[in-house]
Amino acid sequence: MEEKTDLKSLGFDELQDFIKKAGQKAFRSRQLYQWMHRQLAVSFDEMTNLSKEFRDELKDSCMLCSAKIVQRQVSSDGTNKFLMELSDGNHIESVLMKYKHGNSVCISTQAGCRMGCRFCASTVGGLIRSLRPSEMLDQIYEIQRITGERVSNVILMGIGEPLDNYENVIKFIHMLSDEHGLNISQRNITLSTCGLVEQMYRLAKEELAITLAVSLHAPNDMLRREMMPVASKYPISEIMEACRNYIEKTNRRVTFEYSMVEGKNDSARAAEELSWLLKGMNCHVNLIPLNPVAGRLGQRSRKNQIEEFKKILEKNHINVTVRREMGRDIDAACGQLRNKRSTIGLE
Repeated sequence: MEEKTDLKSLGFDELQDFIKKAGQKAFRSRQLYQWMHRQLAVSFDEMTNLSKEFRDELKDSCMLCSAKIVQRQVSSDGTNKFLMELSDGNHIESVLMKYKHGNSVCISTQAGCRMGCRFCASTVGGLIRSLRPSEMLDQIYEIQRITGERVSNVILMGIGEPLDNYENVIKFIHMLSDEHGLNISQRNITLSTCGLVEQMYRLAKEELAITLAVSLHAPNDMLRREMMPVASKYPISEIMEACRNYIEKTNRRVTFEYSMVEGKNDSARAAEELSWLLKGMNCHVNLIPLNPVAGRLGQRSRKNQIEEFKKILEKNHINVTVRREMGRDIDAACGQLRNKRSTIGLE
């Protein structure tokens, strides 16, 4: 049996070719694209300005997948955590964070993760598979459908390593920012990576206006290898070189994510070492109070320790903020909700 076309993963140009081959008039591609990516239709029957005959043809040859929300947690601060089920039964997570400047959604790019970071719940159980563009888009669409509110910022920092799903992620970014769809500015899209150097160089050539966030978490290779197995392949010196190349090619500053783990990477010496490492670079450091995960690495640093670390960076002229904690009273860390479902035998 021939596999059906994943219609929602076709970019606008690809959809135009599809419509042409289907023998339909060119304007149908615009109608169909808007049904999927603006009106957020979940079935072909909703597309009432398409003929019934054409809709029946689409049902026979195409699939219109949509992620299904199976669990929702709402924090006292307004943060929403969603567990979503994909068409093959795999589960992923997405988070809606509400700010004065608009709604941000953190999405997953893979079901599971192969990177193995010791403080992260997403990597428990390893990688199952990468997500298609449609499955990344639909996390945003489903949240917009259920809340009735527009998403203005998107962060690729949920389950999975985005640059380990390179082609699908790049296509997703182009579709998300397409004027025929949600038309979210690329400047409002952040991609987080643990430092896949070859892919960082590829990304710099894509001519995108997104923000690159690098999960650093340590100022030297020895400590980073303890926390992140991927550091054995990519030393910090190579990551810094790739970051400088990205800044030069894109004229965009890089953000460094730094999870604060008590007694591990939060000393004054570590702060001085990090300052030296980033000296003169167009960058921003985001200090993250660790969300402790059962069976994983360490506890969060004390508040006064985080503040002292921040002061040392500021003294050395490094732009730094402490991430505002959101959703702490729910399963806030990526992968926790999915792991709970798996543990109780529902996955």
